Amino acid sequence: MKAIILAAGVGRRLGKYGQNQPKSLLRFNGKSLLQRHLEYLRHCQIEQVAIAVGYQAEFIQAEIQAMGVESWVSTVYNSDYTQGSVVSLWTLREYLAAGDDLLLMDADVLCDRPMIERLVQTNIANCFLLDRDFEPGEEPVKLCVKGGSLVEFRKQVATDLAYDFAGESVGFFRFDSTMAKRLAMGTQDYVTQGKREQPHEEVIRDLLLQTPDEFGYEDITGFPWVEIDFPEDIQRAQTEILPRLEQV
Repeated sequence: MKAIILAAGVGRRLGKYGQNQPKSLLRFNGKSLLQRHLEYLRHCQIEQVAIAVGYQAEFIQAEIQAMGVESWVSTVYNSDYTQGSVVSLWTLREYLAAGDDLLLMDADVLCDRPMIERLVQTNIANCFLLDRDFEPGEEPVKLCVKGGSLVEFRKQVATDLAYDFAGESVGFFRFDSTMAKRLAMGTQDYVTQGKREQPHEEVIRDLLLQTPDEFGYEDITGFPWVEIDFPEDIQRAQTEILPRLEQV
């Protein structure tokens, strides 16, 4: 199994915290988010990692070199990193289409290693991570479940959609080789059709709605994690999440 990480974007909503470095290099207890991701993936014996970089890419490259993992981790530069994250995923299309089972990860998440282990070890070929404990609103990317099956994956859920419960998507996914190839083709379609401002989640949503029976989820409610988008997320990461992480 291999992994790809999206780390190209500009953290505009972080204010001063996103001006001097990519979000993936925010440090908590001396470790960057990226370093934690890579340490978790190495522990899980992931064969190879590819990272989509853009904003201040040289800093991410320096972090990789400082960790001494250049032979294991490669980067692909997205020159259009100010556009939608679907473009970053599209820049990794060769990795998506290479015929490997893959993990796809957002770089701006502080989490615990067992969450990654759950995704690696699951018997669900195409898997989302779902957290039932979230604050409703426009920001969380929601996963809606009806009868045990996923029926929606989006920030904005139609008011007439019937579902049993909803959870928040962590931003980590597992795809088998067939679905990864479909994802590569989907990103190509978005770029060809001029949908470059779209988030990458929209392509994944398309695949889910086309073939819902091929997807499932792991419920990770209770696991400590936070996506870093706003200054208050940094505060929550330091006070609530970091003390709950395993010391590895």
